[in-house]
Amino acid sequence: MRKGLLVVLSGPSGTGKTTICHELIKQIPRTAFSISATTRTRRPGEQDGVDYYFLSRKEFHHKIKRGEFLEWAQVYDHYYGTPKKQVLANLSQGVNVLLDIDMQGALNIKKCFPGALLIFILPPSLEILRQRLINRKKDSVTVINRRMKQIEKELKYIPRYDLLVINDDLKRTVKSIREKIINTN
Repeated sequence: MRKGLLVVLSGPSGTGKTTICHELIKQIPRTAFSISATTRTRRPGEQDGVDYYFLSRKEFHHKIKRGEFLEWAQVYDHYYGTPKKQVLANLSQGVNVLLDIDMQGALNIKKCFPGALLIFILPPSLEILRQRLINRKKDSVTVINRRMKQIEKELKYIPRYDLLVINDDLKRTVKSIREKIINTN
């Protein structure tokens, strides 16, 4: 049995990474989404074990000490991590695994899994990105401004990725990524 492919999608907040992941799961058989753990507070409508595993800082640090994460990072004053057990189980069973993680985590994944496919997602423009962040009504203006300032740093990671996709049309973006995954597998 062939092993599954580990696929990392990264990019600024609001570029559509989670939506793209859900579309890819619908279109590529034997593909799963890895649910990340976080210490940030739950946003309205989010469910534990569906959107994230919401942990206290203490719980998160215990999991770090026990080696339960493939990677973890501190982002925007909160911790985020990729639980190891389910990802490794899926890969060994030939299931592709999609990770929606930041650049720091993506590079850590590539060190441990050189065959991982790293995909960087960009918005059509910074103004469109700002509008997407405002429209999703999940963050305060202060948080949105901080995310916008962070983008310049994030763009420096692009050369370390296998594919750069500008998400200006969801169907076209998903098609491009789907083809890359299928051709890499």
